[in-house]
Amino acid sequence: MSRLHRSAARGDGDQAVPREPGRGHRRARTSTPARPATVAGRRRRAGLLAGHHPALTTRPAGEAELDGADDPPDGPDRRRIALAALVAVAAISAVTLVAGLPAWMPDRAGEAGAERPLTAAEADRVAALRVTNLRDVRAGVRITVDADAARTELAGWVDWARPLVYLDVGGPGAGADRGLVQAIASALLVRPGPAALPTPARPPLVPPADRWRMRDPAGGHGLGAVRDLLLGLGADRVDRPVLGGRWLRREQVDGVPVDVFQAPLAPLGERSTLWVDADARLHRLTGRLADGTPVTVDLIRADRPALRPVDALGGRPGQPRALTDDEAARLAALPARLRALRGTSVDVAAPLSPSADLRAAGTVDWTSPSAYLVVVEEGSGRRTLRWARPGRVAEAPRSPGGPAALPTPMPAALLAAPARPPGDDLDRLLDAALRVAQYAPGATVRVREDRLGDRTVDVFALPDNRRLWLDRGGLPRRMELRTRRGVWIQLDLTPGSGGSPAR
Repeated sequence: MSRLHRSAARGDGDQAVPREPGRGHRRARTSTPARPATVAGRRRRAGLLAGHHPALTTRPAGEAELDGADDPPDGPDRRRIALAALVAVAAISAVTLVAGLPAWMPDRAGEAGAERPLTAAEADRVAALRVTNLRDVRAGVRITVDADAARTELAGWVDWARPLVYLDVGGPGAGADRGLVQAIASALLVRPGPAALPTPARPPLVPPADRWRMRDPAGGHGLGAVRDLLLGLGADRVDRPVLGGRWLRREQVDGVPVDVFQAPLAPLGERSTLWVDADARLHRLTGRLADGTPVTVDLIRADRPALRPVDALGGRPGQPRALTDDEAARLAALPARLRALRGTSVDVAAPLSPSADLRAAGTVDWTSPSAYLVVVEEGSGRRTLRWARPGRVAEAPRSPGGPAALPTPMPAALLAAPARPPGDDLDRLLDAALRVAQYAPGATVRVREDRLGDRTVDVFALPDNRRLWLDRGGLPRRMELRTRRGVWIQLDLTPGSGGSPAR
C-alpha cells in the first residue's frame, strides 16, 4: 500500500475545511462513482498547515468534484491557525482600504486632535496665494484692527496690479483717521471726514477731487501698517514653500469651501491664520500687525471694480500709445503757441509731504521765460514768494498776516534774493513748466483722453516724469510732475489771463 493510502487508512492525514454556511458546493458527477474523501490535493493543504510537505499528486481523470460533506471535523490546532490567518487578512484589508481612500474620509472639522502638519500640496497653495492675488488684479476688503471700543473698521478695495489701496475708515477707534484713504507703496493720502458715519461703507468709485492731504504713515501700526499688509498680499513670484505650517480645519466662507491653515505669511508673522480655497485664493486672514495689534482681513473676491486713483496718485488709468500725426503736429506747434500766450495764470496743488501740503498761485511767461508765485504752506500758514527761471529759483518770505494776493510789482527783496538751483518738488515743477516746449517726440506717448473743467484734453507723458494736458486747440491746460514719493503735483494753467511777471 502506498504511503498516501496508509495515511488515509489511519485517518490522520486529511483535514478538510468545513463547508461555509450559505455557499453553494458542487456535487460529484452522477456518472462517476464516489471516491474516498481523502485526496492528494486536500492532503497537501493539510500538510502545509500542519508543517508537513507531502508529495504532490494530481487528481485522476474523471475523479468526482467534492462538496466536503464527508470531510472530518477540524482539529483544535488547525482551527487556531486558520483563525489567526483570518485575523491577519482582515487587518491587512482594513489598512489597505483606509490608505487607498483618503478622499473618502469624513470631514473632521471641529474634532479634537484634527490638526496636522501641512501636506506638500497645501504648503504649495500657501506659497502661491500672493501670486494668485496679483493674477486676480484686485479684490474688495473688510478689515478690523484691534477690538471692542478701540477697534478701527475699514472697507474698500486693494488693487495689486497698480498697486493701490482705497478705503473708507470708521469704527469707534478711528479718531482722526476717519474718512477716505488712498495709498500707494510710497505715499498715503487721506481725506478727513469727521462727520462721516461711524460704520464704514464702500467708498465712492469716483473719489472726491478736493481736500486730499498727505499723511506720514507711522511705521508698524495704523493706516500705514494696513496699507503695507494689503499691498504685501500681492507678489509676482511664488514664495518658498512654508515650513512648520499646520492644517486646522475645513470651513466655508461665503459659500466657498476653504481649508484653514496656520502658516507664516510675509506681511504678518509666524502665527497667521489663513482661509484658502482649492485654487490658492485667500478669503480671510487673521494675525497681528508689526506693533502687535490684532487684525482680521476679509477678501471679497467677487467685488473687484476698476479703481480710479485721485489726481495726486495719477488719476484715471489710461492706455498709453504712440502719437497720431495730428497729436504730433499739435505738440510741434506748442513753442509758438506758448510764446504767443505771454502771461498765463497758474494754480498749483502740491501735496509734497505731511508738513508741506502747498498751494500756490501766480503767473508764467514763456517769453521771458519765468514764473512768479505766492506759496502758502497749509497748516502752518507760512507764505513765501518764488521767482523761477530755467535752472534757478529765488525766494523771499511773505508776512503770514498779509494779503494772499501776488504783489505787483515784484518786491525788491525778491529781486535781490540770491538764486539757487531748483530744490524741492515745487521748484522742479516750475522748472518743468518753463521747459515744456522742450520735448522729444519719439519719447512722448499719449496716455489717455480726459476732461478738465468743460474742456476735452489729451494727456501726454513726456520724459523725466512729466505729463502735459493739451486741449484740442493745442493750448496747455495742466502740467504735472511726479515727485520722488510717487505723488503727482499739478500746475493748472488758464491761457489768455494774467500778465508777465514784473522784473
